[in-house]
Amino acid sequence: MPVSVVVGGQFGSEGKGKTTLELVRRAKENHVVVVRVGGSNSGHTGYTQKGKKYALRQLPAGCIDKNVDVVFPAGSYIDVDILLSEIALLDYPRERIFISPYARVITEQHKLWETKSKLGASIGSTGSGVGAAVLASVARGSKNLALDSIDAQHSEHLTKFIHDTSETLRKWLAQGSRVIIEGSQGFGLSLLEGGYWPKATSRSTTASAALSEAGLSPLDVDQVVMVIRSYPIRVAGDSGPLYGETTWEEIADKQGNGLNLQEYTTVTKKLRRVGEFDMQQVRHAMNTNRPNVIVMNHLDYIGHQSSLNSKTSEVYQFILKVQAGLGHKIDYFGFSPYNMLCARKVIA
Repeated sequence: MPVSVVVGGQFGSEGKGKTTLELVRRAKENHVVVVRVGGSNSGHTGYTQKGKKYALRQLPAGCIDKNVDVVFPAGSYIDVDILLSEIALLDYPRERIFISPYARVITEQHKLWETKSKLGASIGSTGSGVGAAVLASVARGSKNLALDSIDAQHSEHLTKFIHDTSETLRKWLAQGSRVIIEGSQGFGLSLLEGGYWPKATSRSTTASAALSEAGLSPLDVDQVVMVIRSYPIRVAGDSGPLYGETTWEEIADKQGNGLNLQEYTTVTKKLRRVGEFDMQQVRHAMNTNRPNVIVMNHLDYIGHQSSLNSKTSEVYQFILKVQAGLGHKIDYFGFSPYNMLCARKVIA
């Protein structure tokens, strides 16, 4: 069955949104569906074909061209205000948005609980309420946890979008549609297997977890795409260990271009921490996700795209080193936020 799962191999911000958008644009199927799992605690960025930037927290970046059906399955967490504002921002066709009645709604109560919990300071949480919404769902109305859990079918603002997404996805797959699951955050933030608990997010962020949240079967998948970046990041503050932590200025000096490379988080607007490429951590992510496609973004932090023509260049040697260390070829290169290059067309 034609299902692609896009996941991050480090600590998020690897370029999953851009990658999903590229997969949509390259899809050979006549009908493409993008499934957004997770919640509003991370941003996915993509550019229209005319170069306009959209940083989305609820809608998937893969829908920016407004030519796909968008599904929020039972394993999604929806901030209604953010979703409706993004629908208005994109002027997205309402009839192309499908929300499971069992998707969970993030409320102001959830956000307030996270603020009072001090999670932002202790683990670098964005305080978006996703963790509290997950907790409330798992608590199932227990009397000793004062958090309510609301599903999408009981939100008056979402009523018009409610569908049986499991049945709808199954129908589309039977018709040969391409379904792309846009995962959120990165493997190193995964609650269960990332290895950095408690400096983790509130969910599992693996390919299998995203598939489960989407309500689909492992037998549906023909493509697992893992996205990585040349210099991994973590969010600001006490967000956990980061191999070879460095500064944006040191990276720019090493490359010698004098550019300001500083990155800020989409949600909290804080300066990201940055570190060296951690081969062991990415191998761990590969062992769990078993990708058959790997995308490497932010190669412009190593060298220029034109350097791929020189086997002695820093960027060429970096790619060879990563491929040898991972035991897997890099299938696509990203040198800009706009697109990615097919490796077999640009490097021997």
